[in-house]
Amino acid sequence: MHLFKRAAYEPLPVEEKLVDQENTTVRIKSSRWSKKYTALIVTLVSLFAILPLLVRAKVWTTSVTEEAVEDSEKLNDYLARASGDQYLLGVGKGDITGPVVEVEFMGYASLSQIGTGLRQRIYSRSFIIGNKDTPTDRFVYLVLDTQSGDTAIRNGILDGLAALGDDYSMYTQSNVAVTGTHQHSGPGAWLNYLLPQITSLGFSPQSYQAIVDGAVLSIQRAHESLTPGYLDFADTTVSDANINRSLWAYLANPASERAQYTDDTDKTITMLRFKRASDGLNTGILAWHSVHGTSMLENNTHVTGDNKGLSSYLFEQAMLNDSTAAPGFVAAFSQSSVGDTTPNVLGAYCDDGSGQMCTLENSTCGGKSESCHGRGPEFQKLDLGVSSCYEIGRRVYAASKSLYDSFDSNATAVTDPSVKAYHLFNDMTYYNFTLPNGTLAQTCPAAMGYSFAAGTSDGPGAFDFTQSDNDTDAQDPLWVIVSSVIKAPTAQQKACQSPKPILLDVGELDTPYAWAPNIVDVQSLRVGQLIMIIVPGEATTMSGRRWKTAVAAAATNGSITTSTPKVVLGGPANTYAHYLATREEYGVQRYEGASTLFGPNELDAYIYLSTSNIQYLAANSTTQPAPGPSPPRQPQQLPRPDRGR
Repeated sequence: MHLFKRAAYEPLPVEEKLVDQENTTVRIKSSRWSKKYTALIVTLVSLFAILPLLVRAKVWTTSVTEEAVEDSEKLNDYLARASGDQYLLGVGKGDITGPVVEVEFMGYASLSQIGTGLRQRIYSRSFIIGNKDTPTDRFVYLVLDTQSGDTAIRNGILDGLAALGDDYSMYTQSNVAVTGTHQHSGPGAWLNYLLPQITSLGFSPQSYQAIVDGAVLSIQRAHESLTPGYLDFADTTVSDANINRSLWAYLANPASERAQYTDDTDKTITMLRFKRASDGLNTGILAWHSVHGTSMLENNTHVTGDNKGLSSYLFEQAMLNDSTAAPGFVAAFSQSSVGDTTPNVLGAYCDDGSGQMCTLENSTCGGKSESCHGRGPEFQKLDLGVSSCYEIGRRVYAASKSLYDSFDSNATAVTDPSVKAYHLFNDMTYYNFTLPNGTLAQTCPAAMGYSFAAGTSDGPGAFDFTQSDNDTDAQDPLWVIVSSVIKAPTAQQKACQSPKPILLDVGELDTPYAWAPNIVDVQSLRVGQLIMIIVPGEATTMSGRRWKTAVAAAATNGSITTSTPKVVLGGPANTYAHYLATREEYGVQRYEGASTLFGPNELDAYIYLSTSNIQYLAANSTTQPAPGPSPPRQPQQLPRPDRGR
């Protein structure tokens, strides 16, 4: 079946018009005044004294005024919203598509997934939030239609911003967060470390530069659109857009903890709305929702933004004819606690003719992983995941659009004018820290377990690897030899990573250069009561819950916010450090636990680093933590084969 056949939905246009925001001017006209501002002014001034003058000046119409005054429910909402503080807000969008043919895709780690064309262009969407009175207090949150954020990409973006001159000097290591939507259907060959470069046969300057240049352009457009505005946020749920692909591991978490939640995945959409103060029009939304970008299947070879790219496209298209939206409206769907989620909501089945579901414990069919595949909502259409991708993206969009339409009655205003951010690097190689109960704990150099090679039901691995494999003595002798030839882990590393049987000791491999990160980014952002944890990997559902709960408690105890903190989690960001499973999930050693690089204490270390540095988010903070050791810059050390070009 041709990928662009109209069986499932109209193909997305190759070119999407981006409204140029650089020269946009705004005039306040009577027809652009929203009811919110009408009601606010009517409430704050003497109605009988000023109304005749305003009517004669035609600033608003009498009918709008009467409607606002008579509608007490809306009036109360307007009054509540008036307590929100103003911020400097900017949004921008830039194309990062790059080469779409003869380059391996990033995500499934499949050598056979080589690009042959384009279904949907991919973008960087940038959001700048700043303190109106202290313009240097600001941060940039980027959402890239890529598998992840990355060290090399982030370095390139920071270098590009520095080259723009003094006007961009406030965008630095501390306040630029680079997240990826975690799609698996985009060009690869742009990452910093050797392990992900292997399956893309090295590094592609074209692929890399397209992402960097488009991201910098999106920040430029956001910067040039900066204007005073308001922020508010609200939550909704979408029940049918994800399930847990590693339920066996999730069930290893304490029953008492699981009982606190109604679902085994995070089904919440948290939306942050950007509203321009000059005319009350909305310039964008930034939403967080957890679902893997694996709707497009491993045998798809056309570039797309997967389900999150589709949700953004649908939302932005809807805003073209929405009276509440400003020209150039940007809608981004950032990833959150994605680690154990899947968009293949019908479950995982054996493609061996049996029609049976894969085993719960290790996702196998007849003891093998290869024929276990997750099924999306439209899997029967056999179109490489196109229809299922559209349906998952549509479900998230529909829930988000419904939330957007009810924002004026349901949202919470962001209050407290302070805007803060911090960043540091931390080396996880035998890093010692203290757990909340006072005991000492340690992380390890990065390592991959045997179950990493088994893959998942979204993209199963090869050979005889299976998930839930934590028995070192039961490993195939052939793979034990192969692992030892590459690099035999030390006794200290084995003990540190236990119960993970180590397949690839990537954190101690540096030939020809570093295979995986040991140095990770630690970063958080705050505007008002909203705190954003920037995660250098894929947090599982329960990992995300624990992390957000701990940061919220630390913010409350430290009086970081002036009202109840709202905490969101965004990633994989900045450095791709694979997965973050809970200690209990790590013990099960399914794919997510085997891909938790730094050992069983990894999540606790991240939580410790976030909570122990939270004082840098306080309103009176004027310093940054010690920067820590810088990660290596090394992306171009393994050039790709020419392929005849």
